[in-house]
Amino acid sequence: MRVDRPATLTLGHTTLAVRDLDAMVAFYGEVLGFRVTNRGAPAPGLDDMAFLSHDAGAHHQIVLVVAPTPEHGFVMADHLAFRAASLAELRWVSAALETAGVDGVIPICHGNSWSLYFTDPEGNGLEVYVDTPFHVAQPFAGPLDLGQSDGEVLAATRAMIDREPEFQPVDEWRRSLSVRLASAEEV
Repeated sequence: MRVDRPATLTLGHTTLAVRDLDAMVAFYGEVLGFRVTNRGAPAPGLDDMAFLSHDAGAHHQIVLVVAPTPEHGFVMADHLAFRAASLAELRWVSAALETAGVDGVIPICHGNSWSLYFTDPEGNGLEVYVDTPFHVAQPFAGPLDLGQSDGEVLAATRAMIDREPEFQPVDEWRRSLSVRLASAEEV
């Protein structure tokens, strides 16, 4: 059987091996606002697991399973990313992280997104981001000051990227990508 193009896939959920399930459920719930949808041992003799969601349309977006955990590397290369709806929500996450005493939060402007990188209590890398109305070639990283107003963040971002390769409104880039994805053209 010949398939002209691959199926269109979206990420359904992620599963993390954790050491302290209660502490991890508390972090994802109290700091990031996830709610436990179910919890229990997957089978007799196996350790506990918890299913968490932020979306009424998804039973779980994250599954935390008590299991041996590996060492973690560079947070920007080994992380889970969550999209927020606005800069106000990104500021809320930033404040929640500060209140929870999370150290080492890295705010970055990628030109196409505004991001916060940080780790959970067991060292798993996390990113919360908001899309900008722009597209620029990646990788790109510049400063992000969430103390500025939305208008100031937008103006600072545009000034930082308007001469970068592929700079354009994100809607134009998405239309172009859609055409390229539908064809055999290399993305």
